[in-house]
Amino acid sequence: MYAKFVAERIAKLRSIKNVSAREMSLSIGQNENYINHIENGKSLPSMQAFFYICEYFGITPKEFFDEGVGNPYLINKVAEDLSSLDEKQISNIYEIIKGLKK
Repeated sequence: MYAKFVAERIAKLRSIKNVSAREMSLSIGQNENYINHIENGKSLPSMQAFFYICEYFGITPKEFFDEGVGNPYLINKVAEDLSSLDEKQISNIYEIIKGLKK
């Protein structure tokens, strides 16, 4: 169950980031087929590699396993940008979000 989730989550996050499995593998210091093997269920990442994967996506391990958040990196970036706004601006954005959810 968890192996399938890990494979699917990596594939989804990689797709959102618009990078190939090969490119990601090399970026985290692995051989070019590393991510492909994980996504095809042939292997699982070591704990150290898992942390590299999370770092690559700009997310925490907790965010990786949070199935309710499709794009945790983007959520983090939005929250980071919100922190630089004043209260009125944040309230306006909140109203827009409420309207979009309807």
